Amino acid sequence: MAKLCKKESSLNEKDSLTDMLNTEKMLLDSYALAIKEGSSKSLRSRFMSHFTKAQEDQFTIFSEMKDKGYYQLMPAEKQMIDQKSEDFIKMRKEMAQN
Repeated sequence: MAKLCKKESSLNEKDSLTDMLNTEKMLLDSYALAIKEGSSKSLRSRFMSHFTKAQEDQFTIFSEMKDKGYYQLMPAEKQMIDQKSEDFIKMRKEMAQN
């Protein structure tokens, strides 16, 4: 097996932040599932506090990445926003009727 030199085996800042962001996203998914599936109110409450902390951490990492230019956001066109809003309103009305 080939040996990696130190430069090849270490993560740069962008890679590290990306890894941290992805980890926080996975934690949020896991906590959301645990909240939905929790068997007692106290357990769900504890998961909810962990979820809140993880979402704060996720947003902090995301903000740092965005500020450093590592996370590029694409501006949404007004037409796309309007369409998604209409879709949501339609879906909500359909759900209310059922």
